[in-house]
Amino acid sequence: MKAALVGADGTLLHEARRATGRERGAEAVVETILGFAAELQAYGAEHFGEGAVAAGVAVPGIVDAERGIAVYAANLGWRDLPLRALLGERLGGIPVALGHDVRTGGLAEGRIGAGNGADRFLFVPLGTGIAGAIGIAGAIEAGAHGYAGEIGHIVVRPDGPDCGCGQRGCLETLASASAVSRAWAAACGDPEADAADCAKAVASGDPAAVRVWQDAVDALAAGLVTAITLLDPRTLIIGGGLAEAGETLFTPLRAAVEERVTFQKLPHIVPAALGDTAGCLGAGLLAWDLLSTEVSA
Repeated sequence: MKAALVGADGTLLHEARRATGRERGAEAVVETILGFAAELQAYGAEHFGEGAVAAGVAVPGIVDAERGIAVYAANLGWRDLPLRALLGERLGGIPVALGHDVRTGGLAEGRIGAGNGADRFLFVPLGTGIAGAIGIAGAIEAGAHGYAGEIGHIVVRPDGPDCGCGQRGCLETLASASAVSRAWAAACGDPEADAADCAKAVASGDPAAVRVWQDAVDALAAGLVTAITLLDPRTLIIGGGLAEAGETLFTPLRAAVEERVTFQKLPHIVPAALGDTAGCLGAGLLAWDLLSTEVSA
């Protein structure tokens, strides 16, 4: 877990980290979240003269942000958790915002990170899977049911690998960091090899690595062009583990996307700027948004 005290302008005032401890079960994880938040509130009071005036929390899985409920998280073992109410109670009744981890990270990237105030952007982190956050006029579009942005489950190769979602050839089975790790481990014969090792081998000119990498880049470009066609973003922000390869990823990716567009306008394709602090910065922005909404109301 990553937590932060965030100023009204998005400034990171204090940051702390703690193991989630999911092996202890869902109830213990929830208690750890609540305790961590209370400690952060106390730290603010001690070091800045006042505790937090609002709180934001970003969690994985399915999130009902409007009702403040963490609906389902496979890795954390909870269902229909009223996390907003629990946090509000633990923190003395301050307003609490609940958000989805990728959409919340996307909010921070769009406002204070690589999006640089872009009016329309798409944030795509390439990690264990692939998700997306659709930015429109300073806010993130969640969709009618909270499922918007699931670009990882666009089918790019109908004859491709089986996906956990039940389809075949989904983007995340071919172009996520874990997909590249699997493909490179198989190609080089080292079960411990991962996507970072593949990127290094690509940079040194290894032909097998170049083939694995290009295969992933081609799949990623196909998925991104589908997203560009639907959403027409001004900026496309790529984050997550694969983006750490820098121009080893971005040079061929920009070329592959440009090759595929026909009538579509090519967006700026840029690396994410905030790294793994994006989620807690975004949670802070959600909290400040709550206060500004209350004032305007």
